[in-house]
Amino acid sequence: MTNKSVTRRGVLKSGAVAGTGLALPTIFTASSAAAFTNEPTGGSVTLGFNVPQTGPYAEEGNDELLAQQLAVEHLNGEGDGGCLNTFTSKALKGNGILGKKVEFVTGDTQTKSDAARASAKSMIEKDGAIMINGGSSSGVAVAVQGLCQEAGVIFMAGLTHANDTTGKDKKANGFRHFFNAYMSGAALAPVLAAEMGKERRAYHLTADYNWGWTQEESIVASTEALGWETVNTVKTPLASTDFSSYIAPVLNSGADVLVLNHYGGNMVNSLTNAIQFGLLDKVANGKDFKIVVPLYSELMAAGAGENIKGVLGSMNWNWQLQDEGTKAFVKSFGEKYGKPPSNSAQTCYAQVLLYADAVERAGTFNPCGVVEALEDFEFDGLGNGPTWYRGADHQCFKDVLVVRGNENPTNAYDTLEIVEITPRAQVEYDPEHPMFAGGELGKCNPGA
Repeated sequence: MTNKSVTRRGVLKSGAVAGTGLALPTIFTASSAAAFTNEPTGGSVTLGFNVPQTGPYAEEGNDELLAQQLAVEHLNGEGDGGCLNTFTSKALKGNGILGKKVEFVTGDTQTKSDAARASAKSMIEKDGAIMINGGSSSGVAVAVQGLCQEAGVIFMAGLTHANDTTGKDKKANGFRHFFNAYMSGAALAPVLAAEMGKERRAYHLTADYNWGWTQEESIVASTEALGWETVNTVKTPLASTDFSSYIAPVLNSGADVLVLNHYGGNMVNSLTNAIQFGLLDKVANGKDFKIVVPLYSELMAAGAGENIKGVLGSMNWNWQLQDEGTKAFVKSFGEKYGKPPSNSAQTCYAQVLLYADAVERAGTFNPCGVVEALEDFEFDGLGNGPTWYRGADHQCFKDVLVVRGNENPTNAYDTLEIVEITPRAQVEYDPEHPMFAGGELGKCNPGA
C-alpha cells in the first residue's frame, strides 16, 4: 500500500483554501495523446479518497479512510483479501487493477462543498487521480460528482443519503452504493406504524441542506401515507452544536413524536438535548412520546450513548449481518483496526472494489468503459445480499435495515440491534418517481 504523503499535504492545503469561501476556477487539461483524463501509463494507478477529516462528520470520514486503505491493501494482494474472497465477480486477482499497483492520495472535505471540490480538483489535476471516492455529506457528494463529470473521471460516492444524488443531480460519471432517503422512509414507515400506531403527530427538526430536505420529505410522505400528521418542520443550521432552542417548542406543539433528520455530531447533540428536556418521559395525546432518527450509524449511536436506547432508525448496512461478505469485511477490518466497521466505512470499501472490478471487467480505465461495466451490474458478496447497480440512475438497490438503539448492550460496539431486514423489492421505485424527478444522467465524459 502506498500513500503519497507529499501530495496529500498539498491536497489538504487546497481544501483549506477553498473552505474560506474563495471561488476557485475549474480547469481540466488532458494531454492530446491521452485517450482520457489521467490515463495511467506507468506501473501504478492513483485513486483519490476525499473524506471529512474535520467538521461535524469527521468521525464518519476517518472511518471511511480506514476502509479505503484496507481496500487498497486487498487490491494489491496484501492482508487476507477481505471481500475479494466472497465477491461473486472474480475479475480481481489481488495484483492491483489491470496489473497496476494501486496508490492513493487523500483530501479533507471539511463537510463543505467548496472545500470538497477544491480537494478533489487538486487530486485530479496535481496527483493524477483517476477515480474519486468518499464523502459523508450529500451536499459534498453532489458538488464533487458534478466536478468529476466535468473532469472526466469516475466518482464512486461514499456516504450520501439525499435523493438528489441519484435524482435531479445524477451524473453519468457518478455512482452511489449507499441507500437513500426514500428507501429509509419505505423501510421505516411500516415499522413505525406497527410499533407506535397510525395516529401519531410528528414534529421534524431537519438539517438545512439537501440531505435533510429530502430526508424530511421522504419520512413525511411515507408516514402521512399511513395516517400520521405532520405538526411542524423546522430547519436547523448544519453548524449547530446546541439544539436546545429548537427542542423547547416541541413541548407545546401538540406533537407526540420528534423526528431528528440530523446526522453525525448534529444527531448526537440534538438527541442529547431532547433527552435533557425529558421528551421520552412525556405523555402527549395520551401516548408515550417517541423519538425517531431516520438515518443511523454505529458511530452516532456510540456518541449518543444511553440516549439512543429504544430509538428507531434505518441503516445501509450493519456489522452484525451474517452474510459471507459482511463476515469477511468485519474480520479484515476488525483484525487491522481493533473494532467493527461503520456502515460509512463499508460503503466506501465496497465502492473501491466495485470500481476496480469494473475496470478489470471492462479491460480499461477509460471512464466510459467503467460506466458501461457498472450499469445494470448485479452482484453479491459485499454485504446486504444480492445488489443491483441500476443503469437508469446509477443507484444501488439492496436490502435496507431498520434498527433500534440496544436496550441491553453487551459491549461497547453492541449499540444497535437489527429490528428488520427490509427486502430490496420494498424499497425499489421508478426512476421517474417525483422525489427523483428533474435532471438528466447525461453521457459519460472521458475528459479527453
